[in-house]
Amino acid sequence: MTLEGALEYGKEVLQKADVSEYELDAWYLMEYACKMDKSWYYLHKNEEMEKEKFLEYKLLLKKRAERVPLQYITGCQEFMGLEFKVNSHVLIPRQDTETLVEEAAKVLEPGMEVLDLCTGSGCVIISLLKHKQVIGTASDVSKQALLIAKENARNNQVEVQLIRSDLFQNITGKYDMIIANPPYIPTGVIAELMPEVRSFEPVEALDGGEDGLDFYREIVGKGGQFLKSNGYLCLEIGHDQGGRVAFLMEENGYRNVRVIKDLAGNDRVVRGNLPSVK
Repeated sequence: MTLEGALEYGKEVLQKADVSEYELDAWYLMEYACKMDKSWYYLHKNEEMEKEKFLEYKLLLKKRAERVPLQYITGCQEFMGLEFKVNSHVLIPRQDTETLVEEAAKVLEPGMEVLDLCTGSGCVIISLLKHKQVIGTASDVSKQALLIAKENARNNQVEVQLIRSDLFQNITGKYDMIIANPPYIPTGVIAELMPEVRSFEPVEALDGGEDGLDFYREIVGKGGQFLKSNGYLCLEIGHDQGGRVAFLMEENGYRNVRVIKDLAGNDRVVRGNLPSVK
């Protein structure tokens, strides 16, 4: 089978499996299996695909047809122009979360101290370290997630202090900013998510409790103890949680609270600062 024929075969397999972006995913898996780019493909598309590579491609297609996320198959995802290793122990970095990093960057200066809660792959704190030269600390309750974050920090040539902690449990010191993308999906909604998410991404990184706000209550309620005067709290939220999280922050003494939309026009980030230390 030619490379072109194999690509068409891949599209057909994924389309039958109801993979929404079947054409793109078929290409990315071929690119991954053959270690090639599009320029090389177009020069050689009428050539026979090596048998071993076709067998590998079929195996990759089978996984994707079973709705294993593309990023867990290839083991990587781009975020803020950087490459991050991912596996089933961490959420896949999403473009929506770039809004969180961009909004945090607007008020951060080099040398400021930032605490990233629920760090997962480390994409948020590593991006800030890379682009804003802050001093970074990151925590997660998952030992496996912290191992991925450590590898991503090394691969992106930044230094970050990593702490295994259930939110503030093992955190000390005070920070110029606390930033987090915590679990925020209501428990009852998880079963309705896409199969790629509900069946493969870590449920502990998704489940925000009955109303999706369990983590926000603790982060907002206790965060002031770990912020310097005029320190910022910057949180990613679900598209329908802006008003409720903003109210929580205002109730707890935060000022200049803003709800920021992502590129799709959905509420995505709530940011505020704490004028005086509690």
